[in-house]
Amino acid sequence: MTRPAVRQAASLLLVYPGDDWPSRLSLVEQTLGALPRQAATALGRFCAGAAGADPIRFAADYVATFDRSRRRTLYMTYYADGDTRRRGMSLARVKSVYRAAGWRPDDTELPDFLPVMLEFSARCPEPGESLLREHVPGLRRLRSALDDFGSPYADVVEAVLTTLPEAAPARRRRAGETTAEADPPVEHVGLDAGPGAGLDTGLDAGLDAYSAGPRGGHR
Repeated sequence: MTRPAVRQAASLLLVYPGDDWPSRLSLVEQTLGALPRQAATALGRFCAGAAGADPIRFAADYVATFDRSRRRTLYMTYYADGDTRRRGMSLARVKSVYRAAGWRPDDTELPDFLPVMLEFSARCPEPGESLLREHVPGLRRLRSALDDFGSPYADVVEAVLTTLPEAAPARRRRAGETTAEADPPVEHVGLDAGPGAGLDTGLDAGLDAYSAGPRGGHR
């Protein structure tokens, strides 16, 4: 059960560091000795740095890291689908995997939010494993972007990747991993092409397919 433990630890660390952050950090630190060496090393390195950081600054860094760049988003379907109609279908499919396993997360996040996917994998290992494997290319892009940004969260994503197989080269090419500097795709829907045209409009259209029922997630 070491893979579920690694993924649960990563889920706790990848949620916004709010008031419960010290207890989450302490809980992960207590489990490090029972985790595989590679994952424990990566998570331990992150925890050591986070423990000595100013909480307010650390929270601000979280926002700057994940909320201000498409290349470092924690919403995993975005890496393959970007702002297109296709993403709405991908979100609906993730939600259907949760429902089929009898698991319903909170409704505060979209179902492709990485901490939600990791918690699902920890609680429902078999379907969770399959779901995460589909997103290995996106995880690798996220880890690479975090490395480039100099973010300690790269270690957390690295720990998750130690529990997953390498993506096949063909799949990595389809997901655009070999061009990590490129933004995910954007559709121009109902707007004239021009600076900023189509930004997020494809996602809005695609979410129509997902909008039935509550969003899944937690904070």
